[in-house]
Amino acid sequence: MRAIEINAKTDNQGQLILNYPLHKKEQNVRIIILVEDNTDIDVEEKLWLNAVSLDPAFDFLKEPEDYIYSINGGESFSYKK
Repeated sequence: MRAIEINAKTDNQGQLILNYPLHKKEQNVRIIILVEDNTDIDVEEKLWLNAVSLDPAFDFLKEPEDYIYSINGGESFSYKK
């Protein structure tokens, strides 16, 4: 089995804070994430991408000023041996 690691913090009282929505309000939860070794790695990747996409630390990437690249920008590149 493999474990999925999600970074978290604790508050000033030592309580664990996960920045991952569970859509469960005012309920006790127990979180253990174990994945069988033979499972598809895409499950882990989707979980990680979902957590990152909801993390406010990356909100600056959603700002229109950051859309500076286009398909027509730059010069073509060809690799030659």
